Amino acid sequence: MTITAAADGSALGNPGPAGWAWYIDDATWRAGGWPHGTNNMGELKAVLDLLESTADLGEPLRVLCDSQYVINSITKWMPGWKKKGWKKKDGKPVLNVELMKALDAAMEGRDVTFEWVKGHAGHELNEAADARANAAARAFQAGQDHDAGPGLDSARSGGSGVGNNGSGAGGGVGAVSDEAYSPQEEAEDQDPDLLVALDAQLDSLAAGATVEQEVLGLELQRLRNGLSAAAIHPDAVLIDSDGRPVEAAELGSGDADADIHVIESLPLGRNAVMVSTHVVGSSDAAGVSVHASLWTREDSRNELGDWLLRHHQVTPES
Repeated sequence: MTITAAADGSALGNPGPAGWAWYIDDATWRAGGWPHGTNNMGELKAVLDLLESTADLGEPLRVLCDSQYVINSITKWMPGWKKKGWKKKDGKPVLNVELMKALDAAMEGRDVTFEWVKGHAGHELNEAADARANAAARAFQAGQDHDAGPGLDSARSGGSGVGNNGSGAGGGVGAVSDEAYSPQEEAEDQDPDLLVALDAQLDSLAAGATVEQEVLGLELQRLRNGLSAAAIHPDAVLIDSDGRPVEAAELGSGDADADIHVIESLPLGRNAVMVSTHVVGSSDAAGVSVHASLWTREDSRNELGDWLLRHHQVTPES
């Protein structure tokens, strides 16, 4: 019987707190993550852990994945990278090389079919994996323990965990299902980095309000706990309540007990968000003010960068 599972990754900020998960059913899934990682790391790790977890079952495996980068890496590009000493055609090192090497080893001798599914489109297994990966990322963001899931214990003890959750049998090592991969067929010499960027764009567009939520979380963190210098753009313009430019160190350490009301969270394209908040300080000295913060991130060929505070202004309320 073919095992059908969805694998997905999530990163808050990309890079940022990151999670991964694979899901077969409610009794058979696993999740994990890191305090700092990328969405693609999560996608790759989810597939790797799924391969390792099912290695002893001796069943064909059908992997549902919304990342074309991951599918192409494993089924098309990895053999060439391996021959070139894990370097790309341009001689640059392969991204996430340790995960790639582990995936190469885990695929050895396996009967695996990869099937592309559209992310954030209501696919039951994909949505379940995505929710668990995102929950793991948010747990790492909050410094809390994440729910790692039951794994395959229920299946090995005769539970309902491993079964055929959809049509389609294994198609050989690294096969790609014709049924699901029609949206985008790439030439063998296509630059893998373009697929990384495409994945990031599709994820961002499909996620909708997620970008706003990420930035809003950073802004609330700034207001409550302050920001590290690493979260502030090197060319940031910071204006205090007296209307004068200040250095990052003068922004303050935040006010954990302030009463904060979000006035507006406004996306300005896919790589900039303006957040306006009304803040009532916890002391008379802190006063009442309106904060306007512009957060931006760089968009490189490989991955989206961290969200950084680019402009900030405090206006006291009279």
